[in-house]
Amino acid sequence: MKKIISFLLVVVMAISVTACGSSVTPNDEPVWQSGVLSNPNADENAKKLFSYLTDNFGKVMITCQQESTWMGSPDYEMDYLYEKTGKYPAMRGLDFMNDDFDGVVNRAIEWHNKGGIVTICWHTGINGLGYEESKADVPDFEKLFDESAEEHKNMKANWDRAAKALTTLRDKGIPVLWRPFHEFDGHWFWWSKGGAESFKKLWQMMYDYFINDYNLTNLIWVLGYTGDVKDGWYPGNNYCDIIGSDTYDNSTNSKAWARLEALGTGKIMAFHECGNVPSMEDFEKDKALWSWFMIWHTEWLTKNDTENLKNVYNHEKVITLDELPPLFEATEE
Repeated sequence: MKKIISFLLVVVMAISVTACGSSVTPNDEPVWQSGVLSNPNADENAKKLFSYLTDNFGKVMITCQQESTWMGSPDYEMDYLYEKTGKYPAMRGLDFMNDDFDGVVNRAIEWHNKGGIVTICWHTGINGLGYEESKADVPDFEKLFDESAEEHKNMKANWDRAAKALTTLRDKGIPVLWRPFHEFDGHWFWWSKGGAESFKKLWQMMYDYFINDYNLTNLIWVLGYTGDVKDGWYPGNNYCDIIGSDTYDNSTNSKAWARLEALGTGKIMAFHECGNVPSMEDFEKDKALWSWFMIWHTEWLTKNDTENLKNVYNHEKVITLDELPPLFEATEE
């Protein structure tokens, strides 16, 4: 009788874990160790990139740099880094901001052909344009979720433009670390102004639309929290592949690391935006070896201590462009 009761308790616990959306596989290994993306139809290059990230998570950190496009050259930050460190970042951060779809596509192709990794975010209003609109817009989520409403149709028309740009990259075999609706638990961008439940529904809607309607098999979905990593905003393991956090407080973001771990998702974690990058000694001391760290553009980069920047970029546990393996073949421009 005791054996039967014990068995029933195990079954009940297993059902409870499943119902709660547990991120742990049957052998209790973190989800990321399986190397399986949320989209079961992910293409081969997306799988190759994700496999590279999973193999290296917790061992090394990948360098990433956000670009600007208004400093005389779209390579302003990349050239600055090479001048100061003798290295280029392994990953380039781009932004569809201000409807720069063609420009982002062209620069993503160019970076891919150099052997680099591409990540794209998107500062946009509900219906388009850039940073100012992303903060100023005040959505009516009820209408945004109503397929018959003009607000919904207009928002989807804006998504269509991004999806078409991402489709071009898919057709050229370029995987993208896609980071939409970032800093969603911070309440300053329109996508966070409806609270956690509206955000989760919005995220899931875009995920389903891009996967099912556009067949964007090249996307690796990056869920980007603020440094606070607030509870209740996680859309579910089936809707993202990597979780991350950003902060500009000059720290290793170790507090967010602990908060992200506490979510129990088992996902790879990224430090997807920072200003002054800490020393590698600090990252190691805080046990916060993120999958990658990305320094923000312009003065956020140039205010870094150049000696520390050089040391970080030349550290044995940091991956730069020249140290990436040949993950993919070059594609036609």
